[in-house]
Amino acid sequence: MSRVMVSCGEASGDLYAGALAAALRRRDPAVEVFGFGGGRLAAAGAELLGDFRGLSVTGLVEVIRHLPRTYAMYRRLVAAARARRPDVLVTIDYADFNFTLGKAVHRLGIPVVYYISPQLWAWRAGRLNVMRRFVDKVLTIFPFEAPIYERAGVPVEFVGHPLVDLIPPSAPRAEVLASLGLEPAAPTVALLPGSRHNELHQILPTMVEACPLVAARVPGVQFVVARAPGLDDHLFAPLSALSQAGVRCATVEHRTDDVLSAADAVITASGTATVQAALHGCPMVIVYRLSPLTYRLGVRFVRVDTYGMVNLVAGRRVVAELIQDGFTAQAAAEECASLLTDAAKAQRVRDDLREVRRRLGGGGASDRAAAAVLAVARGETPVRARAS
Repeated sequence: MSRVMVSCGEASGDLYAGALAAALRRRDPAVEVFGFGGGRLAAAGAELLGDFRGLSVTGLVEVIRHLPRTYAMYRRLVAAARARRPDVLVTIDYADFNFTLGKAVHRLGIPVVYYISPQLWAWRAGRLNVMRRFVDKVLTIFPFEAPIYERAGVPVEFVGHPLVDLIPPSAPRAEVLASLGLEPAAPTVALLPGSRHNELHQILPTMVEACPLVAARVPGVQFVVARAPGLDDHLFAPLSALSQAGVRCATVEHRTDDVLSAADAVITASGTATVQAALHGCPMVIVYRLSPLTYRLGVRFVRVDTYGMVNLVAGRRVVAELIQDGFTAQAAAEECASLLTDAAKAQRVRDDLREVRRRLGGGGASDRAAAAVLAVARGETPVRARAS
């Protein structure tokens, strides 16, 4: 029986962790999976040693506020690794936490596989040298990442994007919109403001300000907020301004794929949601904002000229990006309205998104990842010499 320890610290990582755990069980029904994650990992039969809710934030400044709880979780996981001796640790994104955890577990003589590799090629590229010292294998989900790790001397395998398999069949547009009290034939914009508390604080108010501006340009337009699970109601308080402004808007949880399949366009926070929208072929405007101090501290390390994953996969800017000071209500409204009123532009974006989907690889990513993880756990894949 193989023992697999998993560490993921946010909603998107939990989604992939759950799919990985299910794939591990399909390959080895006796496998033991335990670690740090959320509801999807638990639903796949893993034993949770800790839940990431309340710890998932982005930004250098924001992370500092959560250090005591984060450190307590780190200590709990290291103690579990020492006591239970897993055959492999699988770290999923969440770079700062998982780098620290991975190095500690490596020192215990336990192999480390990094799945959903952190975007070190975009910033802090020097940490590739750190990965080379403690990671036995990196499993990438984007095709352009593998050569970067190969050049850095890190064992790597491109397994494809798990969302290709995880996008469920969607209900018909008319059924989805009618169930939300919206007009099936009206122009519809999805709003995806992120899954972390600080993202909602920084992004949702500006999205809300943009909605009446879109409505002024597109008669009859309506909006649907796809709410990430596990978020407090008070984070969505800005939405009350829409009803006061006479803008039709519905909010729904656990149905992001239905929302994207029914939408004509989406304004989305940068991140996994952009890939999800691309897989649905939904034209999008990518937005993001950090606290001013975090942005000023971090921007000097950025090594790419585009942020959205869809654009990175495409190798060029195929959808608009509004980042930090560029993310204003006016700019978001103009970009969104153009997708609703310029049919030729919207079609060009859909064509480009089809190419993005092709580049993400075929189905079976989670199963390929599970096979790679079990090969390391069973000693079928060479691992690095352990520190003494």
